[in-house]
Amino acid sequence: MELNLKGRTALVTGGTKGIGLAIAQTLAAEGMSVVAGARTAAEVDGVTVVPVDLSTAEGPAALVAAAVELFSGLDVIVNNVGVSEPGTSVLSFTDDAWQRIFDATFFSAVRVVRAAVPHLREGGSIVNISSLNARVPAGMIAPYSAAKAALTNLGTMLSEELAPAIRVNTVSPGPVRTPLWTGERGFAHVFAAQLGTTAQDVMDRVLPETMSITAGRVGEPREVADLVAFLASERAAWITGADYVIDGGMYKTA
Repeated sequence: MELNLKGRTALVTGGTKGIGLAIAQTLAAEGMSVVAGARTAAEVDGVTVVPVDLSTAEGPAALVAAAVELFSGLDVIVNNVGVSEPGTSVLSFTDDAWQRIFDATFFSAVRVVRAAVPHLREGGSIVNISSLNARVPAGMIAPYSAAKAALTNLGTMLSEELAPAIRVNTVSPGPVRTPLWTGERGFAHVFAAQLGTTAQDVMDRVLPETMSITAGRVGEPREVADLVAFLASERAAWITGADYVIDGGMYKTA
């Protein structure tokens, strides 16, 4: 399927690892000029990486300004950046933890949209990367779950306010093989220590079984990126205000 994204410009937050990296690489492969914002500099083929702390009040506007200076406008915004950290319960998180997680996961998107919308060309698209945890919250990642729920809500509001010139959609992945799970301090290692097994076993067997993932496995970043590319394209011109769950059948609905 031809997505007709060639020659357009995309901005991806958190675009140097995990799902964000896959999105940036996929959009670049479709012929887009891609600017990725991330806290640490990294080399990504075909992608311009701007080192920036998106959890600060100034970071998102600085990233947008850099992208606009490079490419004179924007066609697609992907709000992907987010952080999480495990706790023992909802009540175990301090005010600082709540603020830190909301700043990176939710307020970064608010600030990017506020700065970017004046530069989005007619027919532009915003895709927010939420999480299945927005629908199925977990106490051990309470601030992350709440921040993603707020992001989903924001997308619905923006889809109404910015229509018809700009489309806004949400993508809500289930467990995906990313550093959030597999990194040195990722959740797979936390669960492995509790269960007396390995992080690899958690990803390959424990999660699919305990979370009743119909597909029998966790997701891969590229699978989420392909959905984002479609939603960003003119092939999805009649889709706005939607929230797409991509979780291998984990979330059961009647």
